[in-house]
Amino acid sequence: MGSLAHIEERIGRVYPSLHPAEQQVASYVRDHLPTVGELTVGELAEAAEVSQPTVIRVARKLGFNGYREFRHALTHPQAPAAAGGDGFNPLEGFNLHPWDTLEDVPAKAATASKSLLDDMLGVLDVKAFRRAVDLIAHARVIDVYGVEDSVAPATDLVCKLSYLGLQARLHADAYLQQISATHLGEQDMAIAYSYSGASSDTVKALRLAKNAGAATLGITNVAGTPLANWADITLFAGQGKRTIYGNAIFSRIAHIALTDMLYMGVILTDYPRFSAALDRSGRAVADREFVA
Repeated sequence: MGSLAHIEERIGRVYPSLHPAEQQVASYVRDHLPTVGELTVGELAEAAEVSQPTVIRVARKLGFNGYREFRHALTHPQAPAAAGGDGFNPLEGFNLHPWDTLEDVPAKAATASKSLLDDMLGVLDVKAFRRAVDLIAHARVIDVYGVEDSVAPATDLVCKLSYLGLQARLHADAYLQQISATHLGEQDMAIAYSYSGASSDTVKALRLAKNAGAATLGITNVAGTPLANWADITLFAGQGKRTIYGNAIFSRIAHIALTDMLYMGVILTDYPRFSAALDRSGRAVADREFVA
């Protein structure tokens, strides 16, 4: 199973995905690695001030079949690898494991989504959010940029702002996003989505928009990134990255929630104006509803 340092590394990998009670167990184990293997499951639960099932869940999330195997690894750190193996990788911290069943997936996905939304609310800068809403509501033209998975929230924002009668646009081609950015002016705004904050095409488009004089908003998960450096306002959708094998495939959850928040905020800046715009938009497509 490897050295105690290897077990400590596993704890570090899965720690962000653990529930608070599970984190108590992981922290206790990490702080008492040389001796914690001497404890029974009940003794560890008492020491960490959690229930015994919580201890067992943590052992499984660390890649062991149960607490007995986990305890054996702690007391025999140089023993050959068990079922989990040294190569076990809990998908870079995401709570999905080889022994999970399909029946486990819905609850895990819902829990992950809730965790992402909680992270977003925990880091949301309300003053920055207010500034962003005000700029969107009063912009002449609103460019929206994003590639790969960020296209989903970017497209959603354009759809919502268009319903409000605002001049929002998104080009599917990254080159056209950059060309569009160069034609913005001081009355315009550019909004860029990038989970990593380092997507080169998206960063370039936002930089071109800023250089053209437009106000810029970056929506990302990582501070101190190139995207944040070119944004007048930055809204963070979480605390760091959550990926599966390097792919930020969960970014849309918090980013779409932020998109909904911006949409609702814009409506509140001038409720009569935007509610009337929504009525007009609704009437324009009312005849498109399918009737059997």
